[in-house]
Amino acid sequence: MPINKELTDSAIRVTDLKKTVVTQEGELTILKGINLDVKQGESVAILGPSGSGKSTLLGLLAALDTPSSGEITLDGVALSKLDEEQKAALRKQKVSFIFQSFMLVDTLTALENVMLPAELSGVKDANAKAKAMLERVGLGHRLTHLPKQLSGGEQQRVAIARAFICEPKVLFADEPTGNLDSANGDKIADMLFQMNQESDTTLVLVTHDMHLAQRCARQLTMDSGQLSETTASVDNTLTPAEAV
Repeated sequence: MPINKELTDSAIRVTDLKKTVVTQEGELTILKGINLDVKQGESVAILGPSGSGKSTLLGLLAALDTPSSGEITLDGVALSKLDEEQKAALRKQKVSFIFQSFMLVDTLTALENVMLPAELSGVKDANAKAKAMLERVGLGHRLTHLPKQLSGGEQQRVAIARAFICEPKVLFADEPTGNLDSANGDKIADMLFQMNQESDTTLVLVTHDMHLAQRCARQLTMDSGQLSETTASVDNTLTPAEAV
C-alpha cells in the first residue's frame, strides 16, 4: 500500500472524479469532474438536494465504490492502485462511519457494538477501551443494553463511540442527526465535533442541515454532480457535550 509523501498533508485529495452508471434510460453521469482537497484534521460539510450525488461521492471517498475515472488519494494512498482486499484493509485501518440510521447490530449490547470494530482491527484491551468510550459519551450505565432498549439519541452516541474507538484518520458521517429531534441533534453534534477536535480526525459529513454544516470549517454544495465552495458564515463554537 504505497504512500505518496507529497500528499500526506492531505487527508483526502480528489482529482477530476467522475461517476457514470447505466440505467434503463441509458448512461447517467452522477459526478462530473469533482476536485477536492481536505487537510488532515479539517471538518467539511457537503450540502445539496437529494439526488445531487452527495452519498455517491461519500461512498467513493470511503473506497466503498469505484469511480468511472479520476483519482482519489486517502491519507496519501491512491485508491486506484489497490485491489478490493487492500481497500478493505485501508478502511479498517483509517476510516470510520456514522450513519443516519445508526447501523448498530440489534443482537449485540452497546458495549459489544463498540467493541466490534476494535476486535476486528486487533485492538488490545478492546473491552476496556469500549467501556471508556461509552463512559466518555455518557453511556457508562447502558453497557448491557441492546439497541432496542436505547433512545435514538443514545443509539447515535453508541455509534459515535464505535466510530472513534479505533482512532480513525478520517470519519465519514451521512446525515448523522437526520433521525433525531432538534435538541438531541444539537447534543450529538456537540459530541461529534468535540471528539473530532480532540482526536484530530478529519471529518467529512453529508447533511441537509445548514446549522450543522456551519459548524464545519468548510461547507461545499453538490448540485447536479458538481461540487462548489459555499460562502456561509461558519460557527465553530463547541458547546460542552451533554447527556441525551
